[in-house]
Amino acid sequence: MPSQLVCRPERDLPVAVLRVSGTLDRQTGGALGAAVRRSLAGQPVKVLLDMTRLRVGDPVALAGLGAVVCQAEEFPAVPIVVCGADPRTRDALAGDRDCAALEYADDCDKALASAEAEPGDPTVRVRLRPVPEACRQVRHLVTQACAAWQRSEATATATLVATELVANVVRHAHTTMEFTVGLRGGRLTVAVRDGSRLMPRALDPAVTDAGGRGLRLVRELTDAWGVLPVTDGKVVWTQLTTGAAG
Repeated sequence: MPSQLVCRPERDLPVAVLRVSGTLDRQTGGALGAAVRRSLAGQPVKVLLDMTRLRVGDPVALAGLGAVVCQAEEFPAVPIVVCGADPRTRDALAGDRDCAALEYADDCDKALASAEAEPGDPTVRVRLRPVPEACRQVRHLVTQACAAWQRSEATATATLVATELVANVVRHAHTTMEFTVGLRGGRLTVAVRDGSRLMPRALDPAVTDAGGRGLRLVRELTDAWGVLPVTDGKVVWTQLTTGAAG
């Protein structure tokens, strides 16, 4: 019989909890990676991965989790905590260099209580329809956020980046989007999640071309940008270093 793996998200924010049960092997490893990416896409404070009821049939399948961990270190830069893993699974993860950033906990409920007690980074989230008015809305939100977080020097760049990301959804994805702006470790993060799996590309248009400069502009104005693919779409994210609050 084919292996079965169940990845059940119990909550998303502010702390994401993903309960995993069944057998992890080469057939089901991809499903675990996809489920963790989906939890990360919401940009929680932490992702708690409950492996209490997981049996690892093939340790090679854990490499898929390692790939997600590496991707998550850049964005959304939130800790992934493995809860309740048996000694064999923990040893396999500890032996994978890509999994070095993982944290461990014996009990998921205790880890959840501890994570909820930690102060969270300032974040603003809003759902938007794919209409031109959305661009004006995010400019207003980013301006307010930068002022509240004493990062006014980043306002002009951040609003331009936010406008380009949202405009891309309006022009190409045509789906409802979730816009997020947050401050983590001195970096301003602007991200847009949409329901299209079409991956964006930064083009190099000629001088006479009418469009195609949006993502190239984002690339030039930010310290880092990328795409986190999820099963129901993607998150396009950017990071911008700001000065310390005055």
